[in-house]
Amino acid sequence: MARAIISDIHGNLEALEAVLADIRAQGITEIYCLGDIVGYGPNPCECIDLVLNCQMCLLGNHDQAALFDPEGFNAGAERAIFWTRKMLESSSGPKAEKRWDFLGELPRVHREPSLMYVHGSARNPLNEYVFPEEIYNQRKMERIFSLVEKYCFQGHTHIPGVFTEDLNFLAPEEIDFRYELGPKKVLVNVGSVGQPRNGDSRSSYVVHDGNTLHFKRVQYNWEATRKKIYEIPDLDNFLGDRLAEGR
Repeated sequence: MARAIISDIHGNLEALEAVLADIRAQGITEIYCLGDIVGYGPNPCECIDLVLNCQMCLLGNHDQAALFDPEGFNAGAERAIFWTRKMLESSSGPKAEKRWDFLGELPRVHREPSLMYVHGSARNPLNEYVFPEEIYNQRKMERIFSLVEKYCFQGHTHIPGVFTEDLNFLAPEEIDFRYELGPKKVLVNVGSVGQPRNGDSRSSYVVHDGNTLHFKRVQYNWEATRKKIYEIPDLDNFLGDRLAEGR
């Protein structure tokens, strides 16, 4: 059965709704989320409400920051998190309590036979970035791969692609948006739903169907998201501007 794997929604409701519609159109009912539901974007509460229906969801570093305090965030990201927390706290009733309970109970790692799911990396599930250029950091990559049984799905960098154990990075465009899983270990970054950073404004996610990975891109109304961001003083305009260019 096919499974959709999404990550890094970042409070972008327009992007999340478009991706969920695309998933439904394929008849896929199982959705895993790798975290960062909130942060940066203008609709944290609405995005949490939709992700509540996912079969599995992990804690992202922005989700944790909304629960506690942001650490190591730049000024814009920090302001966005404090605004996000204010939005969550300003809601009341059972729905608001359910959001807090949901965030507070999210795990950092999910494992199934041969499969591992994290937000950041197998070594540091919450905070470690694994960028494409890490293929030149042999020591780091060998350590991460040593912690992976076979296939590890991750997000955090917002840059989709496949890391192979022989230290190659395959961008979706290089592999015609399709990758066949085999006997060798791989790390799979599913990209970002709500804030792509690979030069493409479209949302990114992955469908895992048998031994085949399909990298998906979905157009959404980023202009509407940007307009909302502009109207919120606590959210930097840059957080809206970057959506147009996928950066």
